[in-house]
Amino acid sequence: MRSLPRRTRSITRSFTEEKIKSLLKLRVTLYTPWLIIFLGFFFPVAIGADPLRTFDEIFTGLGETRKSKIFSDEGLIHSIKRNEMLEFIPTPGSGIDLAGVIRKENPSYLAESLLVIPYQGRALDKLDIYNALGRIGDLKGRLYHSSTRNAEVALFEEATRIEGERNTRAVADPPPARILPSSETVYIRLKDVNFGNTYYRGNLSVSPNGVTYNITNFRNISYLVFTVMKEGNFSAVLYMEPLAEGMLIYSMAGADASDFVAGLIDIPSAISKRLAVFIGWISDGLKAVK
Repeated sequence: MRSLPRRTRSITRSFTEEKIKSLLKLRVTLYTPWLIIFLGFFFPVAIGADPLRTFDEIFTGLGETRKSKIFSDEGLIHSIKRNEMLEFIPTPGSGIDLAGVIRKENPSYLAESLLVIPYQGRALDKLDIYNALGRIGDLKGRLYHSSTRNAEVALFEEATRIEGERNTRAVADPPPARILPSSETVYIRLKDVNFGNTYYRGNLSVSPNGVTYNITNFRNISYLVFTVMKEGNFSAVLYMEPLAEGMLIYSMAGADASDFVAGLIDIPSAISKRLAVFIGWISDGLKAVK
């Protein structure tokens, strides 16, 4: 049998090589998206996700004694008056400014808190925070120590998600989400052991590093026949960020009350107790994440 001429063999070889290259290119094109998804799921840092920040990058100069309390079960919380200095101030480049949010309303009294929850198993993320915040019903029955009664008392006898500011019909908490929204507003009715039914608006916003949750009363808060705090005069802001060491919960609360009301009620204690209950709610919700 006669062999093909040299030129014919060269053309055939070139055609075959080009065909193989085209097929390989097609297979790479088809499999690349799946490869990216695989790498993104198992190795998120490897394809460009920012590494988690550390506690010391955000808060400096607190000392080992206070840091050990911050990493304990309850963290640190304390009250201050309007003109007193805050103790927990994030570094200027951290992008966190809860004091600026709270002080817009010029509150008479402030409370601040700092807590880090070490991870139990896997590291938590912002979607875990969002889902923990969605369990409004879990605020019911949370205890605080009442000095006047010398007993542990449920601060909120009922906790209900409602439709809105005008329509206060109860709605169920949603199931856990799979997609994290950039922002959300929820409306809440809490039956306070001291103030009866109280109504709050919760504004959630997501930033590159964490989640901020701002809780503000949208109706007056009353005690007996007295208005304790007018609409918008109480705010609690919780900032949560997954850190390398655990989940950060940095919080502030502010309230404005008249001198007359302050003579009837221990406002700093009232603010701190409510902030502590909110912190305990989200903390326990995050600890329950599997």
